Amino acid sequence: MKAVSSSAAGRIYRRLLSYARPYWPSYSAAIAAMVIYAATDTGFAALMRPLLDGSFVEKDPETIRLVPIIMVALFLLRGGAGFVSTYFLNHVGRQVIKRLRQQVFEKFLYLPTAVFDRSSKGVMISKLTYNVEQVAESTTKTVTVLIRDTLTILGLVSWMFYLNARLALFIFIVGPLIGWLMRVVSVRFRKYSSRIQDSMGDVTRVAEEVLSGHRVVKVFNGQDYEARHFEKVNENNRRLFMKLVLVKAVSIPVIQLIAAFGMAGIVFLATRPQLLEELTVGTFISFFTAMLMLMAPLKRLTDINADLQRGIAAGSSIFEVLDENEEPRGGERELEHVDGAIHFDHVGFGYTEEKGRVLHDIDLKVAAGETVALVGRSGSGKSTLVSLLPRFYDPDSGRITIDGHDINDYRLQSLRRQIGLVSQDITLFNDTIARNIAYGSQPEAAAAAIRSAAEAAHVTEFTDRLPDGLDTLVGDRGVLLSGGQRQRVAIARALLKNAPILILDEATSALDTESERHIRTALDNLMAHRTTLVIAHRLSTVENANRIVVLENGRIVEVGNHAALIEENGLYASLYRMQFHDEPTA
Repeated sequence: MKAVSSSAAGRIYRRLLSYARPYWPSYSAAIAAMVIYAATDTGFAALMRPLLDGSFVEKDPETIRLVPIIMVALFLLRGGAGFVSTYFLNHVGRQVIKRLRQQVFEKFLYLPTAVFDRSSKGVMISKLTYNVEQVAESTTKTVTVLIRDTLTILGLVSWMFYLNARLALFIFIVGPLIGWLMRVVSVRFRKYSSRIQDSMGDVTRVAEEVLSGHRVVKVFNGQDYEARHFEKVNENNRRLFMKLVLVKAVSIPVIQLIAAFGMAGIVFLATRPQLLEELTVGTFISFFTAMLMLMAPLKRLTDINADLQRGIAAGSSIFEVLDENEEPRGGERELEHVDGAIHFDHVGFGYTEEKGRVLHDIDLKVAAGETVALVGRSGSGKSTLVSLLPRFYDPDSGRITIDGHDINDYRLQSLRRQIGLVSQDITLFNDTIARNIAYGSQPEAAAAAIRSAAEAAHVTEFTDRLPDGLDTLVGDRGVLLSGGQRQRVAIARALLKNAPILILDEATSALDTESERHIRTALDNLMAHRTTLVIAHRLSTVENANRIVVLENGRIVEVGNHAALIEENGLYASLYRMQFHDEPTA
């Protein structure tokens, strides 16, 4: 995260405050209460003059009777105003946090896949949780201090000028010094706050990686390495926090020292003979009380600067996410149902300029209802090619059509409704098996339809032995199920969706031989009358495909059925012999 300039900081803070606009009644009530709260501070300082002059010097009975009543009334008013301002500002603040957090989460849902490729999940989660929470300080506590204490300072200074303008003018000697120092400190606060938020993302990232890959950590005895890795990012986070604390710890006493010199100067001037004759005891004590009362809001304004700058730095990181371009929503063409004829028309693609092209001039036609297997060595471009079909990425050159229409012409949601996906990287959500099967586009699917899909995918073979059956919770990322069970649930999900185009990316890789035999039957039924793209490393699973397309270094090098490619004795035959060297090749 880059440090935020002063001009950008102002824009960011105004944008943050704009989130409070829908809650202006609560915000207005809070500000009105803060005005009253600030007025009570000035009122208390002003009360010192009649308290001393009227009660102790003049011994006026009316003043003696009224001052205690006024004092109690001031504190009652102060308490009520404090409650109203605190409650309503926190109400606004939490509403802002909820709205921002919802917007960031919804933005995550529509960001292009490429953003997730280049961003750490830990950093993204940190922005959703830690960074958004920092904004709360800027919309509640910070605003409270900025408005209430600024008004308090203005009220007290105005009262001091009313009492004696010559003494009050001395404040303008120390005021610019304090203002300059706070400006310098603000730049430091923003700089370190940005770095702290980056470091929190690193802490979250490392923790998330270890929690997700705890089995790999254990089996490879990586505990010491991960502990050292976490210690490094954790120490960096601590060191940056301490730099922020150091700036804050130095700035506060310096500002207070400057203010103390101002107070000492005022006392010195007030005790000069020419002013002693003008000032009564009550006036001087009232003036001095106001001056003393300036210290607390000045300190809070200095303290809150760190929170304000943290909020601005956090706001900057959040708005970076909100300002990201979403993946394209597609054209205007709606799809109810496609036949499924696909054409990769001279398609080229690369993830980044540094990595270069991954696919080169891919020209491939797939007829409606045809099953085409994509095979090749790892890194040949198989998964990348099928990722272009649901528009996880868009090709750099060429185009892709379905039923003769460019997929860019279809609405994105409409396009993806036509595509079912079963991959080796199974994603299950922490919900029931039934809801995972009915995930997304068919959440209201009938129980009978869900069970039918589960039976076809042989899910019921293990769920019928569970106490809760299909209503069994799968745990975080399906951890309570075996790899083969998770894959069967994913296949049942595709069966229920009943899309005319099917992508199978190593769909049976996690199944044992017996389970695979059952699933093959279910998949054969699923693939019937559907256009199917199959990615497989186990070549025995694609022997019955209508066509097999062999890729090498992002290019199509061979096309044909199993028998023809074996006869051709090219790359496919070589790969096949490597897997089945002890079996006949024809």
